Amino acid sequence: MDLPRSVRVVEVGPRDGLQNEPGSVPAEIKIAFIDRLSATGLAAIETTAFVSAKWVPQMADNAQVMAGITRKAGVSYPVLVPNMQGFQAAVKAGATEIAVFAAASESFSQKNINCSISDSLERFRPVIEAAKRSNIAVRGYLSCVLGCPYEGDITPEAVTRVAAALFRMGCYEVSLGDTIGVGTPGRAQILIDAVATEVPREHLAGHFHDTYGQALANILACMERGIATFDSSVAGLGGCPYASGASGNVASEDLLYMLDGLGVETGVDLDALVDTGRFISEALGRRSASKVALAKPS
Repeated sequence: MDLPRSVRVVEVGPRDGLQNEPGSVPAEIKIAFIDRLSATGLAAIETTAFVSAKWVPQMADNAQVMAGITRKAGVSYPVLVPNMQGFQAAVKAGATEIAVFAAASESFSQKNINCSISDSLERFRPVIEAAKRSNIAVRGYLSCVLGCPYEGDITPEAVTRVAAALFRMGCYEVSLGDTIGVGTPGRAQILIDAVATEVPREHLAGHFHDTYGQALANILACMERGIATFDSSVAGLGGCPYASGASGNVASEDLLYMLDGLGVETGVDLDALVDTGRFISEALGRRSASKVALAKPS
C-alpha cells in the first residue's frame, strides 16, 4: 500500500502532554502555548480536559483556558470529557469537539477510570448522543492497544471490539493508543489490519508513545497500512502515570521532520513548531524530548 500523500497531525501537548507533567502550568502560559501552536499550521490542537480537579488538578483551569485562547479559522480545539457532567461543562465553555477515552484492557480501565470497559462505553453513550444533538464532533481514544502495564499483551481482537463499539456509537475517528510504548512495527500493522475489518482506515488514527524508541517506526508502519492521522505532542510532553517508566508521546517536531522527509504534506511549519516546543519546555524548566529540537540550532 502506498503512503498517504498528506497526514493530519493532532497536537495533544496542551492536554495529554501537560496533564501528565508533574506540577501545574499557569493558565496564561497554556493560553500562549496553544496560540503559538495555532500559528504553526496545525489543524487540530487538543486543548484541555473537563475532568475532576480533584483527580487531575493540572486541568482545573479548563474553562479559563478555553475562554482565553484565540481560535483560528480552520483549526479544531477538541477537549476530553469523561462523562455527562464534563460534557455539559465543555459545552458551556464553548467546545465544538470533544473526545472520550476508553481502554482495550479491563485492568487499565479499572485503574484509570474506575469502571469496566462495558460500563465505560455505556457511560459514553448518552454523552455521544447529546453531542450529536448539539452538532459537536466526537473523537474516541482507545488506550493500551499494543500492551497494558497490568495485563501485558492485548489481542487485536480485544482492541477491535472496543474500537468498533466507539465507531458505531458515533465517534468520527478512533485513535489507537500505544499508551506504554511497547509496540513494534509488525505488531502495529497486524493491529491496523484487524481493526480495519470493523472500522474503515480513514476513521482510524495512531497515538504512539516512545518508551522503547519505536514510535516513528510504528507510525511509518501504520502509514504503510493506510493510516493518515497521528497524535503527537510538541517537545515529547507527557507520559503515563499508570505505567512506570513510560515516556511521553512521540514529539511533534520529530514526526514532522520524518513526514517532511517523505514528501508527505502536513501544512505545519517545522521551525515554528520547534520554537513552540522550546517555549513550553522553558516554561516547564525541562529539556525538550524532541531529537529535532535538540539538533536544530536555536
